[in-house]
Amino acid sequence: MSEKWLQAPEWSWNTSKEEPTYVHHWVQPLHEIQNAPDLILYGAPISRSSISVSGASLYPAEFRRMWKGFATYNLDENIDLTAFRVADAGDVVMHMTDILLSHQHIQEASAHLAARYPHAVTCMIGGDHSTTACAVRGIKEVCKQEIGILQLDTHLDVRDPAELGPANGTPIRQLIDGDTVKGENVINIGLHGYFNARPLIDYAEEHNIQMVTLKQARKQGLINTVREALEKLSAKVDRVYVTVDMDVLDISVAPGVPASTPGGMTAAELFDALLEIGQHPIVRHIDFVCLDPSKDSAVAETVKTGVYAWLQFITGCVLQTR
Repeated sequence: MSEKWLQAPEWSWNTSKEEPTYVHHWVQPLHEIQNAPDLILYGAPISRSSISVSGASLYPAEFRRMWKGFATYNLDENIDLTAFRVADAGDVVMHMTDILLSHQHIQEASAHLAARYPHAVTCMIGGDHSTTACAVRGIKEVCKQEIGILQLDTHLDVRDPAELGPANGTPIRQLIDGDTVKGENVINIGLHGYFNARPLIDYAEEHNIQMVTLKQARKQGLINTVREALEKLSAKVDRVYVTVDMDVLDISVAPGVPASTPGGMTAAELFDALLEIGQHPIVRHIDFVCLDPSKDSAVAETVKTGVYAWLQFITGCVLQTR
């Protein structure tokens, strides 16, 4: 594979020459796709940089493995997704022991895809949340534009990398302290409960991060909250990077998330939010992080939820073009 720091994925399906009706026959390897892709998918299989014990590095492979269970037709929206061209660029090459080098590979691969395919939406499948800082830095290198962050997360992820290193609790702080993203251009929806210590709130307030608790979002309507956040960012930035930490989900529906908590989003709320997000043209990049398949039950409910969430975002992208 000629794409920079990207290799064929650990797991992939044989593509079918027939008209695709299931996801595993619809998504095409990037080097085989005939026309310019609408969305480029790539994996960042790393979890050694996670604060909590995590097998999130396993998710890109399990994510692809689960495609066979999903059709390309969305019954709720009466939409077939197959006209939307999705290309799989494979997985970023990871060093076995060097986390910083692996992070550099993610940054360079993200920059390469953004530069070579400027009209495609990029979608990174993590991996832990440390990968987000790498991807955003890479995109910033090539686009030279103001980037906003819409974060769906239980946590602020502004812990100090000077204490922890570039771990999964630090990506938003890395981007703000590194002048890659302005704090005022970060909106976090999904915060709740007892999972962000006061010093982290102080940092967020000092840097004007816009914090929307899940309680507030539910009160004003989650869809309205997401729509308002994207409108606010659209007035200030050139493009938006959406990061979906799967720990935003309630622990009851997401056993396969290392840092899942009670009081989080329902699966239906996440699906509705992503359908709305996909419809906004300012969104050019998205990631899904912190899902550990090894913690799932035998029915793989969290992995299935992750694939469904991704397809909801794509459905929104298709609705955007109508």
